[in-house]
Amino acid sequence: MQRQAISKPARCFPSSVPTLLYPLFFAIFMSPIIIITHIASPFSVFTLSPSIQNHVSHLQSQVGLLLKQIHTEEGESKIVFKYSEQVLAIAVSLDKLSDALSHLYQAPVAEWNNMSTVEFGDFSQNGEEDEYEEGLLTHQALFNSDEFYNYTSPKPNRNGKKNFLGVDTVNPSVGSACASLASDVERFMGYKAYGSCPDDWIVAQKLMVAGCDPLPRRRCFSKSPPHYTKPLPVNSSLWNLPDDKNVLWTHYKCKRFSCLVSKETTGKRGFFKCADCFNLTSRGWEVPINESVSAEFTIDEVLQLKPGEIRIGLNFSPTTGNFAAIMRERNVNIATATLNLGAPYNEVIAQRGLLPLYVSVGSRLPFFDNTLDIVHSTLFLDGWIGIELLQYVLLDWDRVLRPKGILWIDRFFCSADDMALYLKDFEKLKYKKLIWRVVPKTDKLGDELFFSAILEKPLRY
Repeated sequence: MQRQAISKPARCFPSSVPTLLYPLFFAIFMSPIIIITHIASPFSVFTLSPSIQNHVSHLQSQVGLLLKQIHTEEGESKIVFKYSEQVLAIAVSLDKLSDALSHLYQAPVAEWNNMSTVEFGDFSQNGEEDEYEEGLLTHQALFNSDEFYNYTSPKPNRNGKKNFLGVDTVNPSVGSACASLASDVERFMGYKAYGSCPDDWIVAQKLMVAGCDPLPRRRCFSKSPPHYTKPLPVNSSLWNLPDDKNVLWTHYKCKRFSCLVSKETTGKRGFFKCADCFNLTSRGWEVPINESVSAEFTIDEVLQLKPGEIRIGLNFSPTTGNFAAIMRERNVNIATATLNLGAPYNEVIAQRGLLPLYVSVGSRLPFFDNTLDIVHSTLFLDGWIGIELLQYVLLDWDRVLRPKGILWIDRFFCSADDMALYLKDFEKLKYKKLIWRVVPKTDKLGDELFFSAILEKPLRY
C-alpha cells in the first residue's frame, strides 16, 4: 500500500500536487499560532513541542518526496516550474520552523534529562508508551547533530570507481538505509515463520553492503548443506581446506574448493581481492623480506614489540583466516571480520576452528571500548576509500583498542599523489610510530606506493 501511495503523484502530477500542497500550507499557517500558544504556557512547550516537531519533520519528508517527484516529472514544463517554486518555498519555511522549534524546547528538555532517575531503575511504563507513540508519528527520526548527518551521509569512493565490494559509495550503517531498499528488505523477510529460510544470504549481504545493517532477525530455520560432515579435528583443521560437503555452493561460481585454488580457474572464480585466499599452504607474515622493497612485516617481529601483551584482537580483511591461524599458533586469539566476496570466506574460517565476524565496511565494530590488544588490516584499506569514511573507520578501530594497544596497517596502497593525504589522517591519531614504512608498489605498472605501520595507541585522560 505504501508503494502505491508513493507512486501515484508521478502518474497524475498536475491534479495530485495541489492536493498535497493544501495540508502543507495549512500546517505552515497554523504553526505560528501553535508556537505562540506554547510560549504562553512553558509547561506546554515542554510536553508538546517534541510532538509538534515530529509532525514538522514528517511534513519535511513529504515535501522532500514531492520535490523528488517534481524533478523526475515529464509533464508540461510550466506546470512543473510553477509547483516546484511553491514546494521549494514550503521546504524552506519548514526548515526555518523546525529550527525555531528546536531552539524553543531544547533547553527545557535538557534540563528534564538532567533530573532523570533512570540511574535508580525508574523504567516507567508511561515513558515507554510515550517513546513508542513518538516513533509512530514519523518514520524519519529527528536528529540535530551535524556529526550524525556527516556519519550517515553516503561516502563516495575517492577514485570514483567501484571497490572490491562492487559499490562506488559506502553507506555507513545505522539501519536507516533500509527505508530506501524496501523491496529487498521485503524479499529478505518473505518467508514462512518456523519454516525453512530461503537460501538467500546473497540478498542479505547486498543489503548490508548498501547500508541496511543490522538486518532484521528472522523466525525461520537456516538451511544446512545436505551432506554435511563433522569438521576436521582441531589439530588438522587449521591448515586444511574443509570438506566440499560442508558448504552450500548455490550462489558461488565455483562449486568445490579445488576450483578456488586451481590456476586454470583464475579470473573465473567469482572473487579477485586476494588471489591466494584459499591456498592454505601460503603462510605469509612468517618469512622476513627486505624492508627496502617490501612493506610486509612478520608476525614475530610485531609480537616482539609487546612480549606477552598481545592476547586478543581483530583482523579486518578479505581473508580465509591465515593471519588468525598463525596468531593462534602463538596463543593469540584473532576474530576475522570479512564478507563472502564471491566465495565461502566465512565458512572456511569457521571450519578451520577460527572465529568469523560477518560485518560490513560501514558497521560499527561489535566490541566494547578499550578491549582489544591488536587490530590488523590488509587488502581492505587502499586508494578506493574516501577520506571521511577512512576517518570513521580509524576512529572506530581506535575505540576498541586498549591503551598501548597495537594498530597494524598492513600494505595500504594508493597513488603516490594521494599518499600524503592519507598519511595525514593516520598521523591525526597521534599514535606512537613503532614501525613506519612507505615503499614503491611494483606488482603493477603505475605510480603507486605501499604504506605499512605498527602504531601504538596512547593513553588518553
